[in-house]
Amino acid sequence: MKMQESLVLQKLRNGEKVTCFKINLADARAVEIAALAGFDCLWVDQEHIGQDWSILASQIWAAKAFQKDVVVRVPRGSYSDYVKPLELNAAGIMVPHIMSVEDAKKVIHQVRFHPIGMRPIDGGNADGAYTAMDFKAYLQDANTKRFVIFQIEDPEALDVLEEIAALDGFDMLFFGPGDFSQGIGAPGEWNHPKIREARKRVAEVAAKYGKFAGTTGGVAQLAEFYAMGYQFISIGADVVGLTQYCEQLISAVPTKSSSEAGNTYYTPTAT
Repeated sequence: MKMQESLVLQKLRNGEKVTCFKINLADARAVEIAALAGFDCLWVDQEHIGQDWSILASQIWAAKAFQKDVVVRVPRGSYSDYVKPLELNAAGIMVPHIMSVEDAKKVIHQVRFHPIGMRPIDGGNADGAYTAMDFKAYLQDANTKRFVIFQIEDPEALDVLEEIAALDGFDMLFFGPGDFSQGIGAPGEWNHPKIREARKRVAEVAAKYGKFAGTTGGVAQLAEFYAMGYQFISIGADVVGLTQYCEQLISAVPTKSSSEAGNTYYTPTAT
């Protein structure tokens, strides 16, 4: 028995682009909807949200039912916070705020098995097919068929970016513009020259050291980011879509009373 392949890694290693969609809602149906729509990867967030582990497990199952990947952005904490999503059979983890070479080395040590790191071994969970996998094959597959993303979202990390990128044991540098904008004293100024320069540099350094490059952006920015060398782009979120849909609906509701409007009534539809 072999570990299930990662769609994200397959596409990236073939030189293809990957679409990602962020999930904030605590419901596997949100993942299922995005998977049905055709996104390759669903980004479930544990840094800012902290879903119950049973919720996370159901979201991973929902994605895998459609042969899609889940990447879990982990909270910065103990090694258990990093490896539990992998043992639930998430295709990858995203580690926020990598600040130094030593920080990156420590994470690799915790999330990769021998000979790369010293991740604690179990094998009795979903990723190891509940012990049905050959032990040595499990260790090897976990190191090669599951991906680790380092988020570069602080100006300090740029000083040692090449040293971080040169490390073995992780797969992607992911530029986070939100916290980076705050770090340079320009929160929310997405077109700030320092943000453009940093985004470009992250992609260049990733390519130089054989790593993939990821970031966030809108559909209108895809061509620009692809040209920079980005293959993995998160282009939306469930809460954004739901908020905009609700605002669109309520804005269409007449403000006059039914008597003033000639007793006409608005009937919502599912479209």
